[in-house]
Amino acid sequence: MKQLRQRIMTLVLFFTLFLLIDYYVFQAVLTVSRDWTPFLKNGIRYGFWVPTVLAGIALVWWLFADPYKYSATVRTLIFTALAGAYLSKLFAVLVLFIDDIQRGVRWALAYFQKSDPPNVAPGEGITRSEFLAKTALVAGTLPFVGMAYGIISGAHDYRVKRTTVYLPNLPKAFDGIKIGQVSDIHSGSFFNKTAVQGGVDMMLDEKPDVLFFTGDLVNNESSEVKDYIHIFDKLKAPLGVYSVTGNHDYGDYKAWASAKDKQQNFQHLIEAHRLMGFNLLMNEHRFIEVDGERIAVLGIENWGAGRFTRYGKLDKAHHGTEDTAVKLLLSHDPSHWDSQVRPLYPDINVAFAGHTHGFQMGVEIGSIRWSPSQYIYKQWAGLYQEGSQYLYVNRGFGYLGYPGRIGMPPELTIVELKRA
Repeated sequence: MKQLRQRIMTLVLFFTLFLLIDYYVFQAVLTVSRDWTPFLKNGIRYGFWVPTVLAGIALVWWLFADPYKYSATVRTLIFTALAGAYLSKLFAVLVLFIDDIQRGVRWALAYFQKSDPPNVAPGEGITRSEFLAKTALVAGTLPFVGMAYGIISGAHDYRVKRTTVYLPNLPKAFDGIKIGQVSDIHSGSFFNKTAVQGGVDMMLDEKPDVLFFTGDLVNNESSEVKDYIHIFDKLKAPLGVYSVTGNHDYGDYKAWASAKDKQQNFQHLIEAHRLMGFNLLMNEHRFIEVDGERIAVLGIENWGAGRFTRYGKLDKAHHGTEDTAVKLLLSHDPSHWDSQVRPLYPDINVAFAGHTHGFQMGVEIGSIRWSPSQYIYKQWAGLYQEGSQYLYVNRGFGYLGYPGRIGMPPELTIVELKRA
């Protein structure tokens, strides 16, 4: 009963918010359509509220039905439509708010001056209110168009990012080793198998010596990867493919019928790694040996900061590698680096992470780098160095929530290790 009340309150809260936003934007529609023909005017004005009704139905479905009965694609499309529509309308609301401010100022001036200033300046063919109403509708359309473009063009626009890390203690046999990194596949969000296969082929074309996958194979359920195992099992490298789990791999964001079901789901995820040929590291390490020399690859379960659950045990993975010249760590969440790796394990040379997705949105032009992700994570994309230790944060192969990317393409990483 308590859960039902909470859902009803959530429905009322969000639908009221939607109505307020729509009513505010509707004022711009009324202003712009004022001089249109009755047929067109009524069609636009009545049609404006159809998406609002559909949004209400979607909310009821999301809160009171079981959305997980349906495919991840259906859930993603509905969520994206809601988020995209109302995010765009918020841009329109901001412009309309400017209009309300200027009208309020004019009203105040007219009140104190006891006069009514003309609404249209001499020679002006459009009122300020009409201009801002049209501007608001344009402002509300542009984000929606941008998001649509990010889905159509940006979701699978894979880019290879290359960087070189110099290590003074790197064994000679590993001088020039090419490490390929893939992260945050989120197979439950995919809708284009051909494009996904293209991303895998791009990585294989780079001919990495070893491959790392740094977590989040699925969104919530292990079954999401079932149709993609035959694609990702093509990821091969001479020195092996090593992987770890991310926060989404544990099913923590789904309401399971029982703890047994959740545990079984995780076991199926572990099996998926095996079927793909990934050497899954669960708080453990492996040695890679070439010509009698070796380096250590450490991999831990998700170690999350803040609200994210911590399953990782770095002490367990590190034990037994103390005498190894170079240690490479796979840890999904980049915040782990500052929180534990650097302070307690200065002998870990390079850490590989993902998790942030670069927020799937941002600007990277030359030396200009910006993304909303930087306000959440200190290290959010690319290579970082503190003293003799390095961290590389992959921008992600897939996507979550919004099924696209704007200015932050999906990434295939190539890190080359060289002797300093």
